[in-house]
Amino acid sequence: MTGFSVIGGGARSGKSAFALRLALEFPSPRLFLATSEPFDDEMRERASAHRAERGHAFETIEAPRDLDGVVGALRRNARDASVVVVDCLTLWLSNLLLAGETPRDIERRVAALADELAVAPFTTLVVTNEVGMGLVPDTPLGRTFRDLTGRAHQRLAHRASAIYFAALGVVLRLKPGTPVLADGGRAP
Repeated sequence: MTGFSVIGGGARSGKSAFALRLALEFPSPRLFLATSEPFDDEMRERASAHRAERGHAFETIEAPRDLDGVVGALRRNARDASVVVVDCLTLWLSNLLLAGETPRDIERRVAALADELAVAPFTTLVVTNEVGMGLVPDTPLGRTFRDLTGRAHQRLAHRASAIYFAALGVVLRLKPGTPVLADGGRAP
């Protein structure tokens, strides 16, 4: 099976744990593309703990700013992987925005990422944070990030073979077909 799935939801909704459970159903080798940039001790500890939780089941590749390029290189080099987990899209978008890339340039990169994911010879599970269900951000940067993320989600969801939404520790499959409970409501 190839194609890509988008797994969205709020912070601590269960989306990353669900993506890892799905990925473990695939044979090795499995890749994990990490987009965080740990700027402080607390973030470094989080990244280290997450890596330890994944253990030897995944090879981790750091892709905080070049996610589209890394996915493209994996595809072009016919990297031997059955599944690739991207965690997470919103951190990648934030990294690009904070690095000074324009929204237009970021949207071009999202389009390039969608193109690469659509033809990749491996299954990809893209984890992302839903940021449009809360308050309107009170800063221009916050509103730009929210709008950029919403457009990125729409672009990827349109091309994805499956869409999952996590809320309150429950994951629903929204696409394909009729929405259904995707994970049996497993608690962490």
